[in-house]
This record gives sequence, structure tokens and C-alpha cells, in this order.
Amino acid sequence: MITGSLPFETPIDELEERINSLSTVSSEKTKEEARQLQKEYEELIQRIFSSLTPWQKTQLARHIRRPCILDYIPRIFDEFIELHGDRLIGDDRAIITGMARLNDETVFIIAHQKGKDTPTNIACNFGMPNPEGYRKAARIMRLAERFKKPILTFIDTPGAYPGIEAEEKGQGEAIARNLFILSGLKTPVIATVIGEGGSGGALAIGVADKVLMLENAVYSVISPEGCAAILWKDRSRTEEAAATLHLTAKDLLELQIIDEIIPEPAGGAHRNYDEAAQKIKKVITRHLNKLKNIDIPALLEKRYEKYQKMGKFIVE
Repeated sequence: MITGSLPFETPIDELEERINSLSTVSSEKTKEEARQLQKEYEELIQRIFSSLTPWQKTQLARHIRRPCILDYIPRIFDEFIELHGDRLIGDDRAIITGMARLNDETVFIIAHQKGKDTPTNIACNFGMPNPEGYRKAARIMRLAERFKKPILTFIDTPGAYPGIEAEEKGQGEAIARNLFILSGLKTPVIATVIGEGGSGGALAIGVADKVLMLENAVYSVISPEGCAAILWKDRSRTEEAAATLHLTAKDLLELQIIDEIIPEPAGGAHRNYDEAAQKIKKVITRHLNKLKNIDIPALLEKRYEKYQKMGKFIVE
């Protein structure tokens, strides 16, 4: 079995290994068998991935082999220059910021960063930013506004770091400040959920003119495990919680929380980084070209209206 595979991926991986083993043999009979297996492989992926549950989508969003922002940047952008530090405390590696070229245009990037193994996850605190990470993001937001350049954010975090030291340094204020800044920022902002969008830690870089979401990403106020533990005091009900939270891209598009779903390569983004990156680039470019043609007062008004329309309540 391929390292890091999820239980529902086992039949796919077994078939893939058989195809790979046949590729070393050059007989015509073997080539025909490999072609037949390849067809079965593609049909199997379609069958499995067309019926994933919300919990299985959550597992995919957290997949250890899923591309992170440092996988996407060289595939989508040119001339990336990373910008470090919040000018107050330090440089939080759970948030990556910088400048880059997208189709010959300068853009600013703000993104969560996860690792691929224990050492890299420890280095970026498992993608959970501290206040200095959000203050670094705020610094880059203001910088982009000053130079009148678009901002592209990429969301992939379980949530803000919940440790006591983060609270001591003002985690809540740092997140709230970012929401305030983004809501009135005088430059186009596009947010893309590329993996796991967890709680205020995700929302702190998620207030945007357009919110996009990869097909197998998730976006929610709380993790399914946390929801099950709080609501029912029973973590065994995690799958039920995932379904209840409406955290999939399809759910959120229907609820008008996001603006578009970006399709992933067959079998998920972790099976083809290049294709996933090109799909993201294509959709971001299309939305950015439209946003650039809107004058700033109208852009801010549209952004305000977008968030005013979210949510429903009933008065009895």
C-alpha cells in the first residue's frame, strides 16, 4: 500500500501498483493487459470519488501527500520573493507571505503552510498560526494596499494555535484585526481554500471579494472531532458531525459562502500536483481579471454586500 493512503484509496492503490509492475514488461500481451487495467483504474477512481462522504472529504483535505502552498507557488507563480516577520515578535512559519508574478502581474501572497512529515510539521506548528503569523499577514495586506496590488490568500489550517502563549500574545485580537483590515482593504482580494479551512484561523485570511475552494477541501467553524466532543461529548460521532457541519465545497457553494469550486485531478490533488496547480491558476486568473476592472468604491461595496447576505435567521 502506498504510504499515507486513506482506507478508501486502498483498491485504487492496489490497481495502480499492478499497472506499474506491468509497465516494466514490454510484451504486447502485457501492454494490452496494462491498458485494460488503466481503464479499470480510471473507472474505479470515478466510482469511489463520486460518492465520498463529508468525513472522507475531510480526510482528503488533511491528506499527508496533499499539495501545500510551497508545492503550489513554483507551479503557479514566477519570481516569488518571501517576506518575513511581523515587525513585533518574529516570523511565524505557519503563515507564508511574499510577492510573486502571476501572468506578468505582481501579486501579494498570504498562505497557511503545513508540513509533509513530523520535522516539517513541527517547523510550521502543524499549520496553526500564532498571533505573530496573523500580524505578519496584516503587514502584507497593508503593503499590498499601499502599492495597489492584488492579494491572493490560500487557506489550509486546522485553526489558529490554541496554546496559552498564543492567548497571552493576543490571538483573538490579531484575528479580529485581520477581519477588520480585509473588510475594507482597497485592493482586490481572492481567497482559495486548498485543504483544511478551520475556524477563525482560516477566516483571518479568508475575507475576500471572491472565495474559491478546491473540490476536496473543507471549510468549517470547527473540526468534526471538536464538534462531536462539544455537542455530544462523544468523539465516535465524528462522521455524523462532519455531515452536520455542511463543510464540503458543494455544501458551501449551495449556501453561498464560496463563489466557485475548483475541480481537482482524478483521485484528488495529491495524485497530480501540476494539474491541480494549473486548475487553480486558471480560475484565479479569470476572477482576478474581472475584479481589476471594478473601481475601488464599487469593489468595497460589493464586498460589504457579499458578507451582509450570508446567514439566515427566523423571527417568530
